Amino acid sequence: MPDVGFSDYEAQTARQYNRLVKQMPARDMVKYEEQRQAFGEAFYGGAHTIQQGLHKDDPKAIDNMVKDLENQISKRKSFSRRRTHNDDADIDYINEKNQRFNKKLERFYGEHTAEIKQNLERGTAI
Repeated sequence: MPDVGFSDYEAQTARQYNRLVKQMPARDMVKYEEQRQAFGEAFYGGAHTIQQGLHKDDPKAIDNMVKDLENQISKRKSFSRRRTHNDDADIDYINEKNQRFNKKLERFYGEHTAEIKQNLERGTAI
């Protein structure tokens, strides 16, 4: 199936779920059938089913889940990073929005205003 990219949050969540499920090892079907027989109707659980205390998680499965979550967190950190602040740069802004605006102005008009800025810094009149 071709990658259609981001369409909405529901589709994105379904994509991530399917990707994570593919990475999981196959279930032990013998153990699955034993649990299904032991729990009966409570195995699938309905609106009026209490499942508290029926199931004990396997420590190995818990470790696998923790490992998977740590991998997701490390991946997320590698993609999202905060821009580092340059202490040596001139401060010509009053807040972050003004800083971005000034950078945009510099990008578009910097080459045209370089001489004017130099004259202002030296204190010479135009």
